Amino acid sequence: MAEEKTKGQPQAEKAPLTEQEIEEQTQVRLGKLEKLKEAGCRPFGHRFPTTHHAEEIAAAADELIQEGTEVTLAGRLMAIRGHGKTCFMDMRDSSGRIQLYVRKDVLGDEAYSIVKLLDIGDIVGVQGTVFRTHMGELSVKVAKLELLSKSLRPLPEKWHGLKDIELRYRRRYLDLIVNPQVRDTFVKRSQIIKSLREVLDERGFLEVETPILNTIAGGAAARPFISYHNALDMQVYMRIAPELYLKRLIVGGLEKVYELGRVFRNEGIDNRHNPEFTSVEIYQAYADYRDMMELTEELVVHAAEKVLGTTKITYEGTELDLTPPWPRLSMIEAVQKYTGVDFTDVTDPAEARKMAEGLGVETEPDFGVGKIINACFEAHVEDKLIQPIFITGHPKEISPLAKSNPERPELTDRFEAYVYGRELCNGFTELNDPIDQRERFMKQAEARAKGDEEANLPDEDFLNALEYGLPPTGGLGIGIDRLVMFFTDSASIRDVLFFPTMKPLE
Repeated sequence: MAEEKTKGQPQAEKAPLTEQEIEEQTQVRLGKLEKLKEAGCRPFGHRFPTTHHAEEIAAAADELIQEGTEVTLAGRLMAIRGHGKTCFMDMRDSSGRIQLYVRKDVLGDEAYSIVKLLDIGDIVGVQGTVFRTHMGELSVKVAKLELLSKSLRPLPEKWHGLKDIELRYRRRYLDLIVNPQVRDTFVKRSQIIKSLREVLDERGFLEVETPILNTIAGGAAARPFISYHNALDMQVYMRIAPELYLKRLIVGGLEKVYELGRVFRNEGIDNRHNPEFTSVEIYQAYADYRDMMELTEELVVHAAEKVLGTTKITYEGTELDLTPPWPRLSMIEAVQKYTGVDFTDVTDPAEARKMAEGLGVETEPDFGVGKIINACFEAHVEDKLIQPIFITGHPKEISPLAKSNPERPELTDRFEAYVYGRELCNGFTELNDPIDQRERFMKQAEARAKGDEEANLPDEDFLNALEYGLPPTGGLGIGIDRLVMFFTDSASIRDVLFFPTMKPLE
């Protein structure tokens, strides 16, 4: 890789390296590797304890300089500027960048000969003292240098960067090296998850783990991934949701539980969907959907304040105000608000279908009134819900695990939170009537028999658990990846997953 001439000197943007150039430079580096071995240098080192990171040196620079404190740090070389018997290097560690000042008369001839064989991308450990150059650049005057790992392939050109979006996803390790701002997204992701746990733990919720391999795919309307267990000679499913296991724990007397982890759905891939994603599911005995809405607000607001220091965020150029309380609007009210069509007293599917046709909404022949209302909502309402809002009163037909509303049994005590036209979470008062639950499972089985691969399979053991008594319970599931997208202004879910699912190149 070409060296920079002098610090700060402008250079024209270079084209990315061709495959031939990459191979040529790799061969040059392999040649250096052999020379290092011949010189008695181990090109792939061992343990190297450090005392400081770049960020810590910058924070305490004056004190370190004044006291002449010796520092030890390690990182990757991102630039090398040679001047005969003196060279400057830019080294980056997990906290940031710092300049190294290396002199032949300090290191000695043998050690400096190793420096001459270093390349951008090599990982080194150094020991020295902190000072500022005559240009004011904070630097480490290197007294000892150790090669910890020889980089055999050249990094993408400094002036071009790693701009190919698909390549960035496929080779996240390179993305993190040459686009350090990407790291901030994943640091925030970790902080968001930590903040959610803080609220739940403080409120007395118990974090639990339930099976990822299930004998029945249930708890959500989605197509599962199917596998096979050889020893038991049976088909198994990757979980699409932990819901039914978590509610079993509520039956068992654990009044507040949550699980934060991966779920898997064998569906399409786009900017908001990945086949495996992270969610947190929360269940609280003796609560209902209203308690879960308040908990949703608390979790989101705490995360925003903790990670961003504000409840007002900007996503794709739009300011979003997360300050609670968020408005509440039933699905039927929302459809009426944005279309003028009122489904309040509609019970005849034929009438509902005609109303949907008037809105240009296509429906399936077997859709009941509930599915037709939902189709109109998705077509005409979802994308208009920009500021945070709770949509409530989902039809029973599309909510097989939610409790019916006492006044309107065709609707359920369910909610979804929407932000920027996207569903952020789903929650409801859990259905705890085993007879009603069995009837709904049977309807789901009928739908599945007609070709609906997303319909729930009946879970006899879960029904058995309900027959022992599930207390009134509120449940909530939040999509972690979408929350991180909002908080980091990321356009695609793949921007907030270290390793998103990608089709192999070959």
